[in-house]
Amino acid sequence: MVPKIRIDPGVVEARIMELARIGACYETGVCRTVYSPEWVEAQAVVERWCTEAGFATRRDAVGNIWGRVEGSEGGPAVVSGSHIDSQLPGGRYDGALGIIAAITAMEALVAQFGPPKRPVEALSFCEEEGSRFQGASFWGSRAITGQAPEGLADRLIDPQGTSMADAMRAVGLDPARIHEARRTDIGDFIELHVEQGPILEHAGYPVGIVNVINGARGYRVTVVGDSNHAGAMPMDLRRDPLVGAAEMVIAVQQNAVRLGRPAVATVGYIHAEPGWPAIIPKSVTFTINTRHNDRDALNGMAAAHEAAMREIAARHGLEVSWTGGDGLDPCPADPTIVALLEQSARDQGIAALTMPSGALHDAQRMAQIARMSMVFVQSKDGRSHTPEEYSSIEHCVAGIQVLAGGLYLLAW
Repeated sequence: MVPKIRIDPGVVEARIMELARIGACYETGVCRTVYSPEWVEAQAVVERWCTEAGFATRRDAVGNIWGRVEGSEGGPAVVSGSHIDSQLPGGRYDGALGIIAAITAMEALVAQFGPPKRPVEALSFCEEEGSRFQGASFWGSRAITGQAPEGLADRLIDPQGTSMADAMRAVGLDPARIHEARRTDIGDFIELHVEQGPILEHAGYPVGIVNVINGARGYRVTVVGDSNHAGAMPMDLRRDPLVGAAEMVIAVQQNAVRLGRPAVATVGYIHAEPGWPAIIPKSVTFTINTRHNDRDALNGMAAAHEAAMREIAARHGLEVSWTGGDGLDPCPADPTIVALLEQSARDQGIAALTMPSGALHDAQRMAQIARMSMVFVQSKDGRSHTPEEYSSIEHCVAGIQVLAGGLYLLAW
């Protein structure tokens, strides 16, 4: 039985607003990339919160911040947290709320029930979004799980020409020691996060409990034709790669629509070369992001994309090629952790919907070394990765209570 866990709404709101001021942009947005001055300041605030709560704090080899409460009986650690970095621009809640939730839940549990039996840790991942260094997504959790390839930090370059390795050195981290961030003593991991979609709001639930995280397949596609004069080249003689690319984009969208929820497919980037109004393009590059929580359905949708691109290219006399097609497989949450979170919600009288996660999260990586699940908090209008994202304090508190109940059952 999980007793009612008291969470102070005022503390939650104050912490949200304190972090939101660091890297504030676009009125209600946040611009805070890994190893930037804003990132350094935000991680220092998280570390201060942990210290003030009485946690033992440390920074690991990639800059993740850990706050630990020792357990009287020892054993593998129970860990909760999320990421500190943002999209450009992002909002106040994505990532940040999960860190605030972990610290606030642990603080409340120690105050109400004393020290835990198992060690419990709050974790602020140094990076999840990959918004500064393309290819660095999940950098913090990859390092923790031993999935940060040697030399990668030297190869990743930001738009200003700075390597991730140099950015690490600038904030006092040594890229040669990345391997030291690996952990093998974590038993359970729970990440609280805003939903980033409309499902909870549409269904009328403040809180969700994640039973599977979507898998993803990504492509970077190049379509090549003939560049020529936009006025002098007859339509029937053209090899226009933008026309072919447009049909491919529609085909990608229709493949997901035919499959139905939870299938999604997105073309988020497209570029025509040379890209001038009076010139038929020579080539077009675009991306495809495809997601589903069933591996066979995900692979089937990816195969349908590839078949459509080949057929459209052949029909228009174009050349098509792509890189990628791999990615992350769907990641089921641990049934035991899901059941504990469901019990926590029931015992505390909080309505919660057990549901899949459409977005990808650090929890997906952490599942390689620990039992994993997630707690979602309703997102108003399903908005995220935008300054307009918003979750009410009432819903945030409910989510933290569910998280705290899960930690209680695991560690207290």
